[in-house]
Amino acid sequence: MTSDKPTPHIEPDHEAVEKLSVASEQISRELGRVIVGQASVVEDLLLAMLAGGHALLVGVPGLAKTLMVRTLADTLGLSFSRIQFTPDLMPADITGTEVIQEDRGTGNRDFRFLAGPVFANVVLADEINRTPPKTQAALLEAMEEHQVTAGGRRHPLAEPFFVLATQNPIEQEGTYTLPEAQLDRFMFQVMVDYPGEDEEFEIIRRTTSDATPRATTVLDHEDVVALQQLVRQIPVADHVVRYAINLCRLSRPTRNASGSSEDFVDRYVQWGAGPRAGQSLVLGAKARAVLGGRSFVSIEDIRAVVYPVLRHRIITSFEAEADRVVPDDVVDWLLNQTPAETPIDNPAVAQIFRSNDQ
Repeated sequence: MTSDKPTPHIEPDHEAVEKLSVASEQISRELGRVIVGQASVVEDLLLAMLAGGHALLVGVPGLAKTLMVRTLADTLGLSFSRIQFTPDLMPADITGTEVIQEDRGTGNRDFRFLAGPVFANVVLADEINRTPPKTQAALLEAMEEHQVTAGGRRHPLAEPFFVLATQNPIEQEGTYTLPEAQLDRFMFQVMVDYPGEDEEFEIIRRTTSDATPRATTVLDHEDVVALQQLVRQIPVADHVVRYAINLCRLSRPTRNASGSSEDFVDRYVQWGAGPRAGQSLVLGAKARAVLGGRSFVSIEDIRAVVYPVLRHRIITSFEAEADRVVPDDVVDWLLNQTPAETPIDNPAVAQIFRSNDQ
């Protein structure tokens, strides 16, 4: 793919990358004043935001998932809204509704749209799997098109817009499994684990004192939008994109007698990752490169984001459940089967292109 843009256009991007790298360190320090540990979780959330994606947080109750999302929104200077998903939640409770309003002067009546809680920069969908599929689907249009439709009218959402949903993995009674179409809309699935012993000690020490630490704002919404555009501008070498594609294609079972696919995938995977997974791998790798102060993407960046990108897009089989094989085990196998170094004819003149993903 050729480009009409001159090469010097990359130079100001490099300066912006340096500024973002410094800002990310400030964000981490501010978050550390409120959140103890969970550094990898915070990094994944920040990567998803900068890449313009959404994230699903999976973890048991009491791990400060809600506090983490709220603090991240405050640090980035973004408006925050929390929606508690319950079995009786209706779609209009999320998107908003139209009401009849009367003009006291003229007596005329007209419909007026009352915006719902989805009209915020950062929307926390708490326990998203506790509401019926009809209500879950109300988020689909907002997540994909950044707009909602009510009364035949389209209402655009403020930019930037992120949906960060939480899900409890241990309670299955009274829950509704997220459909694959909606799971695929989430760029990352981030696993929130228990804190370490020292981290738990610090959590208890902080939360049982009279001090209430608060994070200060580092960026604003205009900065975040500009940084999202910067991530899109980062060039990616062809062999790095090929590496991401190979990971996704290798996750798909062939179900034929030719034996072209590995037995492990055919045995344990029912459905593999689709093309959207490849897009998420490249965008997530771009965001990681920028946070690291680099204006190029390496294969190591792809490997660093492969777990949150693929784990919810790989549907395992009944045999995998019987053998206790989980999606992360499949990702382990994919990384072992895909060499980290992909040879190219001439690394010095590797073809570079700019991603045009939407």
